[in-house]
Amino acid sequence: MTNFKLEVNINLNGVAPIILSRGMTIQKTQSSPPDKLVASLERKLKELTVLYEISQLIGSSFDCREVFPNILKTFHSRLGMNRGTITLLNPVTGELEIRAAHGMTEEEIGRGKYLVGEGITGKVVETGEPMVVPQIGKEPLFLNRTQSRANLTKSDTSFICVPIKKGPNGLGALSVDRLFTEEIAFEEDVRLLSIVASMMAQGLKIQQMVQDEKNQLLSENITLKEKLRERYNLYNIVGTSHKMAEVFQMIERVADTEVTVLIRGESGTGKELVANAIHFNSSRASKLFLKLNCAALPDTLIESELFGHEKGAFTGATEQRMGRFERADGGTLFLDEIGTLNLTAQAKLLRVLQEREFERVGGNRTLRVNVRIIAATSKDLEKSIEEGTFREDLYYRLNVFPIFMPPLRERKTDILLLADHFVEKYNQKHKKDVRRISTPAIDMLMQYHWPGNVRELENCIERAGLFCTDRVIHSCHLPPTLQTGERSGTIPFLSFEDTLNNFEGELIIDALKNSRGNMAEAARLLKTTERVISYSIKKLQINPKSYRP
Repeated sequence: MTNFKLEVNINLNGVAPIILSRGMTIQKTQSSPPDKLVASLERKLKELTVLYEISQLIGSSFDCREVFPNILKTFHSRLGMNRGTITLLNPVTGELEIRAAHGMTEEEIGRGKYLVGEGITGKVVETGEPMVVPQIGKEPLFLNRTQSRANLTKSDTSFICVPIKKGPNGLGALSVDRLFTEEIAFEEDVRLLSIVASMMAQGLKIQQMVQDEKNQLLSENITLKEKLRERYNLYNIVGTSHKMAEVFQMIERVADTEVTVLIRGESGTGKELVANAIHFNSSRASKLFLKLNCAALPDTLIESELFGHEKGAFTGATEQRMGRFERADGGTLFLDEIGTLNLTAQAKLLRVLQEREFERVGGNRTLRVNVRIIAATSKDLEKSIEEGTFREDLYYRLNVFPIFMPPLRERKTDILLLADHFVEKYNQKHKKDVRRISTPAIDMLMQYHWPGNVRELENCIERAGLFCTDRVIHSCHLPPTLQTGERSGTIPFLSFEDTLNNFEGELIIDALKNSRGNMAEAARLLKTTERVISYSIKKLQINPKSYRP
């Protein structure tokens, strides 16, 4: 017959508990009879089972405080430890507070508060060493602050407390009660509780890391939303002209309402910027703001993009997909170039505007949404209605609150403000150091008719900044559309002599600006003589006095 030897060894790196004994002795036997060996093996198997169950509990949730009560219940059911508490340090008050307990009422838990170093629990957290009270009735350090133990004089209860710590820092303590007998192996209890306390400390550490990451993401999310709100604030839309003042007034009136808005204007006038300003200055600012350019999608896909589709609704629909209306529920949906929608999609859109409900493509389940619609178009919708390409009833549903964006040629006073804004923007983007725009270049910007509106102006300034080498945007840096008289009607075809005179005049005017009309200083800036400057000023009919302060 083969003999097998089963050895179970749980080592805690030599942790030795402090056993507080008042007027008593604890006897230890020198030998272990077979029945005690069997009992010891059974206990160690129970301990392994307890450790396994507790590890499963800690790994089941990122919030350790949710599993703390179940850990104490496991001690009670598996090992007969009657009462247990998990006490953690409150970083705000500096007190130790009971965060989980077994065998105690809410009132008793509320009384369980200690200072570090106060009582057994406070001493354990302060020293970082486990402590054992064999008989709590004979230990004056045991405070019984919770008043959960009816009679301390019976001396039939032992109290075991181990620290929960992360490195040298104490996080709290784990404590249990058990019935006192002289055969209790306190060292084994301390070893098991210390292992569990170490697992709890790791769980708390992971929980703190997850919480820190969550707080960081939340902070970044709030920061991004604030930046978006700031970016699309009304006062970040550049313009001081009378027509733009009217636009600002319209935005302020409609932003914090549920009214459908139709933004009209030529391409490049800033309709999307106005839509952003309306959303981020409304009560829906914290919700999603989705955009869809109706002209960018073919008619076969526009309905699926707006309303979603069911699996198998058409070839290639391999799974169910949410549309923009579902995703924007509670927020705002911006439909750009609404005038290009086909008649079928217009009919479905009309139903959403009227009833706030729709069905996915290929589906029969009615979905209800709460979405604010902001639409924009550069087309003449009235003409489209006459031609039969746009529904008249949809037009009246969209045109509740129209906002007209003026073209740039009708807001000439905003051109220089916009140009300066774009210079600063692309200085940062392209790491340039453009300081100003020369007078002839300003004249060209002001005289051009800007068919592409603000978008064309932005592209011109970005291009000019890339060509700029002396921190000044000159007329030669502007694109050919502004240079050609046939396109702009501002610059006639010049002879070689006239071209040289124009460039010479531009240099002299810039020098006179810098010198505040002082011809001698202007000559030094241009590294020539005052006589040459005086001759050129007379030839080109430049008045230096106009540049004096």
